[in-house]
Formats: sequence, C-alpha cells, structure tokens
Amino acid sequence: MKTGAIVYVVGSEKLDDNFDPGEAMEGLTINADRVEFVGPKIGHFDVMDAWWLLLTKGMSRVICITAEVVNDKLKPTGKELRLYG
Repeated sequence: MKTGAIVYVVGSEKLDDNFDPGEAMEGLTINADRVEFVGPKIGHFDVMDAWWLLLTKGMSRVICITAEVVNDKLKPTGKELRLYG
C-alpha cells in the first residue's frame, strides 16, 4: 500500500523565491512514498488538489500535516490527519 503525504504550509513568515521544499523537509519525519505541498508560492492551491493528485498517482493512504516555516525549515504545528473519501 503506497502512502502519500500533504504538507499544508501555514504561518506568517514570507517564503523566499529560492525556498526549496525538499530541503526544508529535513525537520519533518514523514514516511511517505510521495509528498505534495499546499501553500503560498509553493505546491498546490488547496488540499483537495493535492489529495486528488496523490490518488491519481496510486496512493491508497493519504495523510495531511500542517507545518510552518522557521528559518527556512519546516516545523510541524499539529497532529497528522488521515484523509478518507
């Protein structure tokens, strides 16, 4: 069973044009086959868009977490949620 993850980026810190989500993920412990981002200037417009893409790529389990950018690293802000539907 493949697992997909959605990282919903929140917070007031402005993202630089050279912000690299892959590098910023080093602070997160996500065990997933594919990761998509939702947030300003990066990734998808909303969670539904990212969720749909993960489903079409064959992910049968999809989790969603919120994270904020702190010193160009992502820091989790809440609990992991499993999306159903």
